[in-house]
Amino acid sequence: MVINGQEYTSDLIIFPGRIKSSWWRITGHKLCLQDLESVIKEEPEVLVIGTGFTGLMKVEEEVKKYAQDRSIILVIEKTKKATLRFNELVLTKKTIGAFHLTC
Repeated sequence: MVINGQEYTSDLIIFPGRIKSSWWRITGHKLCLQDLESVIKEEPEVLVIGTGFTGLMKVEEEVKKYAQDRSIILVIEKTKKATLRFNELVLTKKTIGAFHLTC
């Protein structure tokens, strides 16, 4: 993934104004709420999750419920499609993207 001319090859989270590169999850291909602690603190309107090239990373139900309970728009797509949605949504809403860049 290329952001502002810099190439990233490890999983990352894009916050308003900063990037957390080399993002790791507790269980490699499962995304749990604890993996998103830094995202939760930011109180996004939208959370875009890229699940990898083939969609191997799975989002646990607790993440979906948390987003729903707080009226956070949750977009879960394979990473290529997720980046396109992120680029659209970031223009109008406080959007954070969490992207698995492999698999």
